[in-house]
Amino acid sequence: MPAIVDKAKCNACEECVEACPTEVISMVDGKAFVNAEECIDCEACVDACPEEAISMVDE
Repeated sequence: MPAIVDKAKCNACEECVEACPTEVISMVDGKAFVNAEECIDCEACVDACPEEAISMVDE
């Protein structure tokens, strides 16, 4: 259940990038992007996002 980013809510603050312990979040076209294949489902990015733009979803 990898993290997914709501691009409409993402303000490119990069809090999630800094919070990710496995460094699988990067900025692409000014928005956070999660490499779903490498995501370990720890939810650190969910907690770190001030805009609540990241959530965990079922594949």
